[in-house]
Amino acid sequence: MSKRLIERRLRQTSARLRTLREELRVIDDQLAHLADDAGDLQIRAMVADSPGAGADYRRAQEHADAMSAHREHVLATIAELERRQDRLLDAMPER
Repeated sequence: MSKRLIERRLRQTSARLRTLREELRVIDDQLAHLADDAGDLQIRAMVADSPGAGADYRRAQEHADAMSAHREHVLATIAELERRQDRLLDAMPER
């Protein structure tokens, strides 16, 4: 692989990593709020002892679970891109 091609792929990988790390920061903020909301609704469901309150809690927990799964996907993608970046750096020809 040519040095020029490796450098271009490194730039692309680096840009994608920056984007994903920022996305992860946003996900973490959202996940914290979703988990808090689900926790509040769980307490309300236990106190209210009504089917509607239980359904609200389940929906909120499903949203938190979905965001958590998305977070795991983003983390896995970041890890893969970091491995790709390492391989590209290893392939970089010496001066």
